[in-house]
Amino acid sequence: MIFISKFLVPKGYLGMTVFPFVFLKYNRLKKDVILVNHEKIHLRQQLELLVIPFYVVYLSEFIVRLIQFKNWNLAYRNVSFEQEAYINESNIEYLKNRKFWSFLKYLRNHDIQA
Repeated sequence: MIFISKFLVPKGYLGMTVFPFVFLKYNRLKKDVILVNHEKIHLRQQLELLVIPFYVVYLSEFIVRLIQFKNWNLAYRNVSFEQEAYINESNIEYLKNRKFWSFLKYLRNHDIQA
């Protein structure tokens, strides 16, 4: 379910997923199929990790990346969950063929994303 909220979505971001909801900053973004697909990938990741553990792993990896890169944006872009979502957001069919826990390959095969 998609909700519009300028206030819940952090500054500098267009969308945010908190299972089972997708929050978008502006109503017009509902038509952005790439952004919506990106957020749907996060929904699948959250479901696979039973929601709460997703946030624990995400936050832990983000902190490690922040220490590693000393840059908020680089840390965010290099979290394995974000890498999977960004790399596959343009592939609208991705979730139909995605294997279980696919984000793990982005954790193992870590390439710096700017």
